[in-house]
Amino acid sequence: MRLGVEAALVAGELVSGDVEIVDTTIARYGLSSANGRGLAVPGFVDLQINGFAGVDFLGTDSDGYARAGEGLLETGVTSYLPTFITAPEAQLVDALHTVPKTGGAGPRILGVHLEGPFLSSFRPGVHPPEARRDPDVAIAARLLDAGPVALMTIAPELPGASELITFLRAHGVVVSCGHSDATAAEAHRAFDHGATTVTHLFNAMRPLGHRDPGIVGAALARPDVIVQIIVDGVHLAPEVVQVVWRAAAGRVALVTDAIAAAGVGDGEFALGDTRIDVREGVARRAADGVLAGSVLTMLDAVRNLHALGIPIERALEAASSVPARVLGSDRVGRIERDAPADLVVLDDGLGIERVLVGGKTRVAA
Repeated sequence: MRLGVEAALVAGELVSGDVEIVDTTIARYGLSSANGRGLAVPGFVDLQINGFAGVDFLGTDSDGYARAGEGLLETGVTSYLPTFITAPEAQLVDALHTVPKTGGAGPRILGVHLEGPFLSSFRPGVHPPEARRDPDVAIAARLLDAGPVALMTIAPELPGASELITFLRAHGVVVSCGHSDATAAEAHRAFDHGATTVTHLFNAMRPLGHRDPGIVGAALARPDVIVQIIVDGVHLAPEVVQVVWRAAAGRVALVTDAIAAAGVGDGEFALGDTRIDVREGVARRAADGVLAGSVLTMLDAVRNLHALGIPIERALEAASSVPARVLGSDRVGRIERDAPADLVVLDDGLGIERVLVGGKTRVAA
């Protein structure tokens, strides 16, 4: 089967010609395509998504995953990590038991992102403080036994963090630093121990100072660290996004940090056990107005980044191959021979014409 496109994004470059799919994988690209229309790009990979289409992943079931997956496909997401915020251990275990082993007819579920419970009490965001814990390998082991943990966000300055990082890396879990009051020295120590990325850079962490660079400065200064950012016009000022890009182009991963309101609209929603009010597209904790995730879609994140002057090829990589790199995956987020045919076909206005997972069309305009 050929897609009938005029070009494809391959290894960060636009390659003229059509793409051929055989069974579930990409067979060839750059094929003659006299009447081709649209651009084939790798399916988007979201590392941090708490919910979608009215579904909060921390408290849903298989039907909820199916509903959320349908909505995510319509935004170009073909792989993702359902993300659980800090909660009591028993609640996290129950949620991990509920994660489907596959995405079914929806996007691929690449594992779970546990955003906590080993976070800073000084930078909790909307995470419930009563469920926060200092790093504890025994708790972590029980969580890993309960379900497919692929990524864990921890505050690296906490006692026991280095031992926890070593344990998680030995068990194939990617470690991200976030919700942290770490100094630059503490952040560097975590990166040297095996942490490789930072969760929603700038948000819920020690501010960047010219004499106290903190985790932000440490991450931006290191070529081996991928930084995740929420480009929704709320979490980061446009100038800050541009500064991040100039410092870390090629190692910037877009994330949505979306909550159940994404794809729905304004109203009252839940993030775990916390009530969230969404007004004019901004999600805040009802009790005190603290920012609480977003209603951003990955497609809009790409558009927003591109609107700030970033070439579209690079913006698309930030939504696909770079987050896939965080997970060490060579199976998603790319267009190349024998890779899974997880693809999005975009029109000239960056609208979605088709979404394919494993070579099967899941969304068609």
